[in-house]
Amino acid sequence: MSGTPIPAASGESAIPFRAINSAGLPDLLKSCGISLLVSTYQAGKLMAVREAEGAIWTLLRAFDRPMGLAVKNIQQFALCTRFQIWDFRNAPRIARQMEPAGSHDACFMPRLSFVTGDILGHEMAWVGDQLCIVNTLFSCLCTLNPDFSFVPGWRPPFITALATEDRCHLNGLAVVNGRPQYVTALGETDTLEGWRPNKADGGILIHVPSGQVICRNLSMPHSPRYANGRLWVLEGGTGRLLTIDLADGKATTVAELPGFARGLAFFGPYAFVGLSRIRESAWFGGLPVASRMADLQCGIWVIDWRTGHTVQFMRFEAGVDEIFAIEILTDARFPEVLGFQEERIHSVYVTPPA
Repeated sequence: MSGTPIPAASGESAIPFRAINSAGLPDLLKSCGISLLVSTYQAGKLMAVREAEGAIWTLLRAFDRPMGLAVKNIQQFALCTRFQIWDFRNAPRIARQMEPAGSHDACFMPRLSFVTGDILGHEMAWVGDQLCIVNTLFSCLCTLNPDFSFVPGWRPPFITALATEDRCHLNGLAVVNGRPQYVTALGETDTLEGWRPNKADGGILIHVPSGQVICRNLSMPHSPRYANGRLWVLEGGTGRLLTIDLADGKATTVAELPGFARGLAFFGPYAFVGLSRIRESAWFGGLPVASRMADLQCGIWVIDWRTGHTVQFMRFEAGVDEIFAIEILTDARFPEVLGFQEERIHSVYVTPPA
């Protein structure tokens, strides 16, 4: 599949950014009427991937270790950073005033910040009007309350205490019918970073309501999602998109991908998968995906989940090596996101309608 260079990204960037995309990716985003939000903590960026005039245009905004993303609707999304969670709201009237005139159909501005401290916040999801956050440091799910750093909630039954020890590296969250239903962790362990020695094959998938482990021996699982009547999981350590049979816990490979898989979103027949170039380190060293292929990729791969075939891609060649989260903005083909390193944010004001 051939690649097309992406036009120079708009927005601030301290490091060079270069990417290419498959020729059909702009048409796919246009026909679906969507854009993508992507977080990369390695590059310290929140990215919007958008189509305009038959090309992909990226927008980069700097944040301190951006990870989890939760899109509520066209009006709101949340971003988890090193010690804060940011609430963004859409200001359509501002979008209509942005240059070039008539090009932007949404403008997201930071409105609130909640200071949690560094809880190693990973994935997040909206449960009604409340954010449910994977609190990796304390090995639990949590919510927010203005009187506290966070409010601890559910934790795996094998975790015996609330402690700043990252005992099992709880990381992924799937909400089904408005309730937290499935989580992923890198180990069934209850000691300080006890998951590390067996990270290559010690991963688990847990059913939240019952606390039961329904699948074991996964390689750094992440991004559980319930979509199209099936439960999906990314197995980062092997670079695979899996389905999990809820009856017997059997994992079936739908697609093998050329990178560490993390970050998953569905739209229609498409699965948007984030891939990372892993480095040999205490965190990523010794994983099966590194031995399966020498040239690992970083980017966004679009998979037809019905066949497992790659249909489009966006590959980052400079400036971005790791992807954390991918979320889809529906009905927003060309959004703006205002960041703090722009002068505009100092003089843009949103007031109620007269």
